[in-house]
Amino acid sequence: MQVALVVGHAHSTVKHKTLQSHKLLVTQPLMADGSTPDGGPLLAVDRQGAGIGERVMLASDGRAIREIFGVENSPIRWAVLGIVDEP
Repeated sequence: MQVALVVGHAHSTVKHKTLQSHKLLVTQPLMADGSTPDGGPLLAVDRQGAGIGERVMLASDGRAIREIFGVENSPIRWAVLGIVDEP
């Protein structure tokens, strides 16, 4: 799992059939301090309703993604598991 900051939305004119009704987010992975970027931006599939400026938990575990989205074969690499509560 990886904590990331949502920095934008992505739009696609053509999507894989398993992505048809899902929102695509551009996310910036963060280091343990919660503010320092950790690598380049990642494209994540969102079913939680996260918005720009929110911190989210990302998962790249294929088995979990297959279970969450109910698909066997999908190009999903990163998925939003939840929105991080801010103090």
